[in-house]
Amino acid sequence: MSMKKRLSPHESRAVALEAARLLLIEQGPQAVTLKAVAGRVGRTHANLLHHFGSAADLWKALAHYMASDMCDTIGHAVVASRIGALSPRELVDLIFDAFESEGGGALAAWLRLTGEERALDPIIEAITAMLDELNDFGAEAMRHVSHVLALLALGDALVGRPLSKALDLPRSTARRMAEDLLVAERARAGIILTPALG
Repeated sequence: MSMKKRLSPHESRAVALEAARLLLIEQGPQAVTLKAVAGRVGRTHANLLHHFGSAADLWKALAHYMASDMCDTIGHAVVASRIGALSPRELVDLIFDAFESEGGGALAAWLRLTGEERALDPIIEAITAMLDELNDFGAEAMRHVSHVLALLALGDALVGRPLSKALDLPRSTARRMAEDLLVAERARAGIILTPALG
């Protein structure tokens, strides 16, 4: 998407962040540079510097942008799952996809490896806020499960494919085990799903 037409500063940042997210998904973390993002949206490197200040600030903004979107999606999915509108496997797939095909795993790994762990703060804060909002839906009893599911999804996004191949396991093994864990822990916590009306 190009920013050639006149956009507000907020709109310009949003367009640039979406371009950065797509570069991350399509080409990997190393492709997300101020120059590459500027090229994708039809602006100059200096223009991107004006909006973000530095490459580190771009990465921090990208982490916040992606974390907010990811947690909104997962939060709505958890609520849908609790009322029976989404199966445990569908919820697991959505979480795993957020880390794999939506770029969450690549972003987290890149920030950690480049010493920019502080840029992960928005992701942690967004996940914490999401869990706090879901307390009314019984999420407090499931916080440890959410922790394990996120770790499984992150690990699977980063090394799941080669590890599954090396161990001669189906690619879906981690997702199946995550589903089993979710179902078992819900039962242990006494969480009863309400079937959706429709």
